[in-house]
Amino acid sequence: MIRVLFNKKGGVGKSSLTVNLAAIAASKGLKTLILDLDTQCNASRYLQQENASKEDSIFELFDQTITFHIRKKPAIEYCQPTQYDNLFIIPGSPNLADIESELDSRHKIYKLREALQKLSKEFDRIFIDTPPALNFYSLSALIGADTVLIPIDCDDFAIQGLLSLHHQIAEITEDHNEDLTIEGIIANQYMTNAKLPGKIIDDLLEQGYPVIPQYIAQSVKMRESHQVQKPLVHYAPKHKLTQSVVAVFDAIEAQ
Repeated sequence: MIRVLFNKKGGVGKSSLTVNLAAIAASKGLKTLILDLDTQCNASRYLQQENASKEDSIFELFDQTITFHIRKKPAIEYCQPTQYDNLFIIPGSPNLADIESELDSRHKIYKLREALQKLSKEFDRIFIDTPPALNFYSLSALIGADTVLIPIDCDDFAIQGLLSLHHQIAEITEDHNEDLTIEGIIANQYMTNAKLPGKIIDDLLEQGYPVIPQYIAQSVKMRESHQVQKPLVHYAPKHKLTQSVVAVFDAIEAQ
C-alpha cells in the first residue's frame, strides 16, 4: 500500500502525520518506508535523517535518471534504516529544487512510479511526504500512489481549497493513475471548543467528502515530539494525541 499525504496549503501537518502514521505502522510490525519529497526535509529532520548526503537521498534517486552514472543504484539502496524497528526512510534533500525543471522538461514524471512499484514488493506500507504545491514531485507521487490522504486544519479556506484539490486529483486519476483514490480527509489541529471546525466538517460530510471520523486536536505534545525528534508512538505512547493518531491509522487500515 502506497499512500501520499498531500495538500497544496502549507502548515496543515503533512510531515508530522506522514512520520507518525508510518511510525505507528512500523510499531505494529509492518515493514514501512517514508519518502521525503519536500525540499524542507521536515520528515527527515523528525527522524534525525536531515544530514544525509546527496548520494544517499531522494535527490540522487531522481538525478541518476538525467545524468550519467557509472552504476545506477536501485531504489532499495536509498532506503535508510531509522532507530526504530521496521521503519525506513529515503531522506529528503533541498537540492531537489535544482533539478526539477530538467526532470520536467525531459519527461521523467513516471520514474518515481517505476521505483515505487519495485519498493512496494519490499515494504508493507509506504508513506510519501510531499511539498505544499502541485509540482513535479507531488505529481510524481500521486501518479505512483494507491491512495492520497489530505490533511486539513479546518479554517475558512479548507472547503474552497479542497474543491480545487479534488478537481486536480480527479484529473490526475483520469490522465495518469486510474487506480488513485482519495482515502480520507484528516482533520488536524482540530479545536473542539470552537464552532467553525465543526461546521466545516459537517459541510464536508454533507458534500460527500470521506472525512476520517477521528479528529486530531491541537496539542503542545506534537511540538515536543518534533523537538526531541521522536514520533509520538515512541515519545508519548499513552497521550491522548498519540491515541487519536493511532485511531486515524486504524480507521484508514480498516477501509
